[in-house]
Amino acid sequence: MTESPGILMTLVAFALVLGPLVFLHELGHYVAGRAFGVKADAFSIGFGREIAGFTDRRGTRWKFGWLPLGGYVRFSGDMNPAGQPDAEWLAMPADERARTFQSKPVWQRAIIVAAGPVTNFLIAIVIFAGLATLYGVNKTPSVVGVVAPQSPAAEAGLRPGDRITAMGGRPMTTFTDLAEYTTLRPGETVSLWVQRGGGDLKRKVTLSTLVERDRFGNEYRRGQLGIGPGTPVYKRVNIVQAPVEGVRMVGSTLRSMIDGLGQIITGRRPVDELGGPIRIAGLAGQQLAMGPVELVFFIALISINLGFINLLPVPMLDGGHLFFYAVEAVRRRPVGPQVMEWAFRGGLAVLLALFVFVTFNDLGAFGLWHGIAGLIG
Repeated sequence: MTESPGILMTLVAFALVLGPLVFLHELGHYVAGRAFGVKADAFSIGFGREIAGFTDRRGTRWKFGWLPLGGYVRFSGDMNPAGQPDAEWLAMPADERARTFQSKPVWQRAIIVAAGPVTNFLIAIVIFAGLATLYGVNKTPSVVGVVAPQSPAAEAGLRPGDRITAMGGRPMTTFTDLAEYTTLRPGETVSLWVQRGGGDLKRKVTLSTLVERDRFGNEYRRGQLGIGPGTPVYKRVNIVQAPVEGVRMVGSTLRSMIDGLGQIITGRRPVDELGGPIRIAGLAGQQLAMGPVELVFFIALISINLGFINLLPVPMLDGGHLFFYAVEAVRRRPVGPQVMEWAFRGGLAVLLALFVFVTFNDLGAFGLWHGIAGLIG
């Protein structure tokens, strides 16, 4: 029997996860803009009609929109989605124009735009660093402790005491490295580099597929080699080491995300694994039901996701702006307004199509389509 955290807990958890992350992402843009003397006209959490807000002494309107699925900071003079100077911008008084986003050199604009995703990564680093300090880090070496009978490892001739130094050309230091690599590759054939005694061995192995279902009914496909560790080794880190460990964990998570996305693009993983706001809300409720530590860890993962997605070179996202700033820096002049306009229209169409697609996936994950099919049948 599967458990459900309930609609109220799901909504509360979703607000606890997305609200602060969106606020801090936009705050990163805002702080960087302030540092370079750019005035912010509006800072919004959520989209659509304002339901509450206030105006500070600098003239920035801080507000909440009725649709809590994101947010934005609008800098002075930012009168079109592409952030391009136009006739209205040129008509502004010189002192006001000097405080607009468009008046700043390209390197300052790039820093302001990049500050949002960077803030997301910093949030995750702080969370991971805190967890590493409080609970320690799994440093169990990548040495085989046990080999499951009739497993891929057994078929490859692995033995207890073997040290796996690399998989698929990627160095392996800890058992966590092995788990992260194999989990994402069910059914794939990979190369193993193994140290045994004083010699080195190379083996080819096809990972098995383990299908698991958690207490909430979520089903996961995991790759499995069929080995277990020796004696687990956990090390607590001090405050000086913690940020380094946080950076390492963020880098490892990003690498796993890129691996997963690459597998979906190449067809090695099903596209229905892509999720959107509805699935995030459901998972947030489940993590809250499991406990505060699990929810905080989930917040770190979502923060990394937000940072990564926003850096994709798609117009309308931060990465799209950064791409055009890079082109501007190379060409020594901005991309033409018409090119920018069509690029941002195309980017908006891509994002809308992706939103519809992941929402369709989310509803399917919650069983809506099976329910409708059952009613029709």
